[in-house]
Amino acid sequence: MNSLVLLSAAAGLGALWLWAELVDRRASMRWLGGGRPAVGTPERTHAVVVLGYGNRGERANLVNRFRIRAGVRSLDPRSENLLVLCGGPVHSSTSEAVIMQRYAREHLGYGGPTALDTTSRSTRENIAHAIPLIEHADTIAIVSNAPHAEMGREILWNERPDLAVRLVRGAEHRLGEAPVLKILGALRATYAKRTALWRRSSRSITPDLQPPRP
Repeated sequence: MNSLVLLSAAAGLGALWLWAELVDRRASMRWLGGGRPAVGTPERTHAVVVLGYGNRGERANLVNRFRIRAGVRSLDPRSENLLVLCGGPVHSSTSEAVIMQRYAREHLGYGGPTALDTTSRSTRENIAHAIPLIEHADTIAIVSNAPHAEMGREILWNERPDLAVRLVRGAEHRLGEAPVLKILGALRATYAKRTALWRRSSRSITPDLQPPRP
């Protein structure tokens, strides 16, 4: 009987993980643009916007470590890159952006150009504060866990469709990576989309603006 219970539990967890992988993959492919420049475009600039997560203390927590790793691997080796880190001091005296920058430099060896948004306190503010930093970019990737990045891209479509057409896929989705974060993110996104939470978080703050769905 105990073996049967364990097998049933394992099967249930496996099914939950596979479902979360599917949700994560689909989220990583939504709200992208179609404006990717041709390879070899002179002085092509690629901006990667990493959305921060509430961080207590001075060391990057598990979620922010995952997000900054995904951000660094989303950089384009063929382009002039800019890494934009977003997040204010929500749960710490130090901003999420500074904590992520420190982790990128000290643990990932990133030494390229960086721009910081150190005051935002929500996903919508992340995107709003990043916009002036990425307006010059030819391509833009918004990176977080995949459902959260999807929300960030939807917000950009709502606020600046002229920039959103430059959106390309980030590298946050990898099969088998961070299964617990994927399951939690998939559950949270599914709940938010079935309630008013997602719409309230991603809707435009500009009255009467109706962006085209990509």
